[in-house]
Amino acid sequence: MKICSYKFKKFIPVIITKIINNFIISLFLGTLLTSTLVGCIKKPPDPLLVGYIVWPGYESLYLARDLGYYKDTPIRLVDYPSNSEVIRAFRNRNLQAAALTLYEALLVAETEPSVRVVLILDSSNGADAILAKPEINTLEAIKGKRVGVESGALGGFILTRALEKVNLKPKDVQIVSLGLSEHKQAFKRKKVDAVVTSEPTGSKLLADGANLLFDSSEIPGEILDVLVVREELLRTQYNATQALLDGYFSALNYLKENPQDAARRIAPREGVTPQQFLKSLEGLVIHDLQENKQILGKTDTLSREKVNKVAQFMLTNKLLNKQVEPTYFFDDSIVKKVNIQTEKL
Repeated sequence: MKICSYKFKKFIPVIITKIINNFIISLFLGTLLTSTLVGCIKKPPDPLLVGYIVWPGYESLYLARDLGYYKDTPIRLVDYPSNSEVIRAFRNRNLQAAALTLYEALLVAETEPSVRVVLILDSSNGADAILAKPEINTLEAIKGKRVGVESGALGGFILTRALEKVNLKPKDVQIVSLGLSEHKQAFKRKKVDAVVTSEPTGSKLLADGANLLFDSSEIPGEILDVLVVREELLRTQYNATQALLDGYFSALNYLKENPQDAARRIAPREGVTPQQFLKSLEGLVIHDLQENKQILGKTDTLSREKVNKVAQFMLTNKLLNKQVEPTYFFDDSIVKKVNIQTEKL
């Protein structure tokens, strides 16, 4: 018995070594298998974050989502209360795309040369305006008055262009910095005598008795709304960007063919009735796919001249610190391949 016990004890280290080796091998194989499986699982793509404000010309982006045109593409629309905040978020890279005016896009491009305009949304033709309290009847009469303007956004450009027509300059009025969402309350509470504003706020103030002193129909083609991205996005998220524009133009087609249903879907976002929304579109020129191809492809000479005029005006009036060639950052690579869907999903 002692001899057997001795022999058994002799083999214990060997047995333990084999068990340990088998365990290590199993652990290694298990880890390798897990790593292989994890590597095979495709990481979901990052969402394409698109920032914009409530504005009639941007609503086809929302309509496309409501109609299901973005399908399963990871596109996320992000609402902001003002263009200033959209600009800030885009500059901080919290957004991959942003709906801005050309004026604002030029401000961003001044410090970020990689910015590209991939979509021309609309031209303002009366939807941006300077409104004043009832006792102020002329543009000249706002000299020395308090004028609400969203700083760092389109308002400064509109005010400068308007005052130029009556031989005044921004220094001839008292500038009150106001975010777009503050315009209505500031005007009603008489914190300002006039305000540079846009739809749908403009129509609401006019209904409350405000006087119209100036609107964008007096400077046709100078206020463009555009969608901007960084050049790198056209490489890293090209398919999502293509889906965004496919959906947008499909929704634009739906708005044209089914205006009442489209307005019913959009109106709650704007805080107006469907008919008021359709009325607000009269102050815009919505640019279709063909016009986008011409403008972004730099074949539309008239539009190019107006865009250059805006850039030169901004430089002359120190709204820009250095020359920016607007058409340099126009990119038609996406609009050239747009596929319009004719049925809602």
